[in-house]
Amino acid sequence: MRVPGPGTGDADPLDDVASWGSASTRRGTFTLVPVDLSRDLDLITGWMNDPAVAAFWELAGPADVTRAHLAAQLDGDGRSVPCLGVLDGVPGSYWELYRADLDPLAGHYPARPHDTGVHLLLGRTAERGRGLGTTLLRAVADLVFDHRARCERVVAEPAVENTPSVAAFLNAGFRYSQEIELPDKRAALMLRERPLRHLLGPPP
Repeated sequence: MRVPGPGTGDADPLDDVASWGSASTRRGTFTLVPVDLSRDLDLITGWMNDPAVAAFWELAGPADVTRAHLAAQLDGDGRSVPCLGVLDGVPGSYWELYRADLDPLAGHYPARPHDTGVHLLLGRTAERGRGLGTTLLRAVADLVFDHRARCERVVAEPAVENTPSVAAFLNAGFRYSQEIELPDKRAALMLRERPLRHLLGPPP
């Protein structure tokens, strides 16, 4: 994750994620809850130390490693917001919503104003590989479009070798755009576009 940089010119670059409310899915009611270090650090640290997560996030280690990663966003200008994904009242996933057009990522693809990026990890091993990632990605992209009127695209850049993640994005209505070389990985650039939203079937 890139460290937030200087001011964006927006009062809130991501239009107050905390106020977005919930999304109904077939798996239950889903809400993005901005991270509170005093409440959430131990939970997120545990997830980051799961070998399947650490292979791609590279944040395994003591709580101070996770704390530094989260604090870089929480103490920034709001262009990146770390959140817990809460499903029917139970936190089970970690998310980072960020302004892709204001991120170094924008130097690697033809960014558009207000492109919104997303990073995701599922914290519970029993829920992986069962379609939950697809369901939640669909819900989060819809929340972005519902609450960020200026955003026309949701962007993601999973590592190309992370095939379960790439598949989840595809199944959630994202399209594969291209492979891009980032400083820490070769990534699959995934895009979900507002104008095509009505072409998707019922939410998973």
